[in-house]
Amino acid sequence: MQTLLLDGDDVDENAQMDRVIVAVERAFAAYERGDAQMPAKSYIDLPQYDGDFRSMPAYMHADDWEAAGVKWVNSHADNPEAHGLPTVMGTMIYSDPETAFPLAIMDGTTLTLKRTGAAAAVATDHLAVPDADSLGIVGAGVQSYSQLEAIAAVRPIEEVVVSDVDEERVARFIGAFEDRFDVRASSISEAGHCDVLSTVTPVEDPVVGPDDVAGHTHVNAMGADAEGKHELADELLLDATIVIDDHTQCTHSGEINVPYAAGTLTDDDIHAEIGEIVVGSRPGRGGTHGGREGADGVSGVTVFDSTGLAIQDVAAARVVFQYADDNDNGTPFDLLGLGN
Repeated sequence: MQTLLLDGDDVDENAQMDRVIVAVERAFAAYERGDAQMPAKSYIDLPQYDGDFRSMPAYMHADDWEAAGVKWVNSHADNPEAHGLPTVMGTMIYSDPETAFPLAIMDGTTLTLKRTGAAAAVATDHLAVPDADSLGIVGAGVQSYSQLEAIAAVRPIEEVVVSDVDEERVARFIGAFEDRFDVRASSISEAGHCDVLSTVTPVEDPVVGPDDVAGHTHVNAMGADAEGKHELADELLLDATIVIDDHTQCTHSGEINVPYAAGTLTDDDIHAEIGEIVVGSRPGRGGTHGGREGADGVSGVTVFDSTGLAIQDVAAARVVFQYADDNDNGTPFDLLGLGN
């Protein structure tokens, strides 16, 4: 057996976003139903290098398929300036659950971008107004591209408003999408008054307040991935219907971690985990339970606090591997020296 080596371009080519969205939604459902194993993310702190390693293993089974793997990812703040390397790099090992054979080793950085966008799309599909056609984005970094790609797969997005302090990044973003969308640069408030807003910044002082969103806006809070990060003002969070991906991760390092630690926001302010909405045990927008409309749904401003789960990685990796394997993409090699 051969192990498939997939670099960033390979992952990008083989991660069809519509399939990744379906896989991530099934991962959320499997996690909610108890059909997944996801040990807590483990850290190796390396203060002498201003960095750390993180290990994210998971296994899940859903209906007629299963997936297992581990993502090994870092964060080294000095890398760009001192070594000419990215701050964050990731490697995904995707394995056969039955035999443990390493089916693929793939770029985990591109995989993370894809599955993070897909998670926002799943939340948007369940929490945004059905006819949402405008998307605001705060932060024009690499994740902003996946946010638009994924959300446009679940809503008929026509208008895109992007806000970032870096004018060059904004210009690159507009150039990448101006042939597909009515895309322009504007303020945070104008971006927030779109039907859907995705925030993808690393800030610790909130940049989006309650007056910066419309009364029906769905917000994907994607930027907070460490203790102390905080994009949305407490007043906005307290007035909104909050949906999280995982209680432990979100209260420790997600968008709600700062007000939760301060006691400003409590468990009573959290409407549901996204898996509960996907399986229909808690309502989404308009009372949606597994696609059925009801009268008990949420309304007003909704917020999805996404920290990123290992089950998303293995679900997305399965999509990438299967498509690559079916289409003879990537580079096969004899990792274990089995000679076949």
